[in-house]
Amino acid sequence: MVDAITTQVVRNRVSSLMQEMHYHFYRSGYSTIIRESRDFSCVILDCRGGLIVAPPMFFHAPVYRHLVTNMLQRYGEENIHPGDMFVCNHPYEGGLPHVSDMAFVAPIISGATLVGFAGSIAHKADVGGTNPGSTSANATEMFQEGLLLPPVKIRSRGAFNEDLERLILANSRQPELVRGDMHAQMAATQMGADRILQTCKQFGVAAVMEAFAALLKGAADELRAAIQALPDGEASAEGFMDNDGVELDRPVRFAVTVRVQSGEIEFDFANSDRQARGPVNLRPSMVEACVFYCLIGELDPKLNFNDGMREVVRFKYAPNTVTNASAPAPVSSYQAANLKLTDVILEALAPFRPERAVANGGSSGAMLISWKDGGRPGQPSLQYEILGSAYGGGNGNDGCSAVATHTSNLHITPIEILETEFPCRIAEFDLVQDSCGAGEFRGGLAFRRIYELLQDATVVRRYDRAKFPPNGVAGGKSGSRSRFVIHLGAANEQETPASGRYELSAGARFLLQSAGGGGYGDPKKRDRATLNRDIAEGYVSAEAAKREYGVKE
Repeated sequence: MVDAITTQVVRNRVSSLMQEMHYHFYRSGYSTIIRESRDFSCVILDCRGGLIVAPPMFFHAPVYRHLVTNMLQRYGEENIHPGDMFVCNHPYEGGLPHVSDMAFVAPIISGATLVGFAGSIAHKADVGGTNPGSTSANATEMFQEGLLLPPVKIRSRGAFNEDLERLILANSRQPELVRGDMHAQMAATQMGADRILQTCKQFGVAAVMEAFAALLKGAADELRAAIQALPDGEASAEGFMDNDGVELDRPVRFAVTVRVQSGEIEFDFANSDRQARGPVNLRPSMVEACVFYCLIGELDPKLNFNDGMREVVRFKYAPNTVTNASAPAPVSSYQAANLKLTDVILEALAPFRPERAVANGGSSGAMLISWKDGGRPGQPSLQYEILGSAYGGGNGNDGCSAVATHTSNLHITPIEILETEFPCRIAEFDLVQDSCGAGEFRGGLAFRRIYELLQDATVVRRYDRAKFPPNGVAGGKSGSRSRFVIHLGAANEQETPASGRYELSAGARFLLQSAGGGGYGDPKKRDRATLNRDIAEGYVSAEAAKREYGVKE
């Protein structure tokens, strides 16, 4: 039986290794999605695909177990060999978030023993489909979102499958970016496998595998103890996305009921809306990510997630719903759906831990610009940005501004990179005054960017919260709605839905504005010195201070 010290040494070894894999991947990446947004994760798994340490981009964490389980079912352990590597981007056969996310998994085999796997998931610049960049705001089936790869071997006993790579690249509008990112990702994944083999030589295979099992059991025991401290009860919540990108006049309802009894907890999503026609559908792996993120945040942020926690939480779904979609339902806009669901789950958990309640965040979104004249010389013709918003206020804390919220931990691409690599100018990048939900602890502020196009372009925007603003809690006010305005300043200026595809000409300008975070608590209880600082910083106007916070002349 492995001792506690060795177990923690192995855990820290895995954690530092994941950081090393992450660093080498983003430093080797070709696309801005990898280099700037860092839309990827690198992990180490046990022999059943159990995650040992969670990656910074948390919503990838539950995906790997679904992927490896499917691999093992289809291939069998006896057909997995040293030097193999699998690739997959299939939302239904691999549990991937959407088709643009490509996973690579390498087995870690010492002698005849399958110790575990090294894995990675990363967004690809283009994998085919209807739109440049593959992601879509209005796809009606996943086949419109790109080439689909079930779990297959791209390397077998060390031999690289060049034909499969040619097939993938032949379906991409950005083959050089995709090739560069794929090879960087495969190298980082193999690095993980090699380093764990070195750890096996140092400590012994049995000790490493026993440490993995002890870490999984420890996480389960810690979560079980935290749940046992909750009061018994039942609470429900619901929330709405603006629409699914196809049925524009129909909001999409996410609903959950949380049941706690005798130290056990269940999350019931059966009352969520029917499967959407547009790409806001979720697979269970994404729902699990939202649940574990919220549960740890509500119970104890010091809890360390790994797949051992699966033993402690029950999930209930209904088939063919937005939280348990069936193929070929599209899933491109899963992240906006994730973040709406996260807000709903947090609201349902709040009665069990009121002191940990938090207002709705401003969600997250992405924008893609395909440059019709080829972009800048020597640069890719596809601009892809991940864009954040703001957190809601919580008990004792204002919400953060201009950041990726909740499960993603991604980065907003700097203006300097955009203007250097792509034919666009950023005329404005600023926080939006009075966009924060008022409260004793206010929400974070929205940000806005004004873009000027220097070439003709197709612009695809995927976002939410133009109709339904982020809610406040405990008496706090809602944050501001999002906005997307095309032909800004022209006679044909048009405010559009949060998601859509637009053909724009060189010289056109558009405004992109995120939603602001909701507020927490009665605004009139806000500390006056803190409010004065908000006014001085330009976050809150004097008029809003009077209107929302009751400030008198």
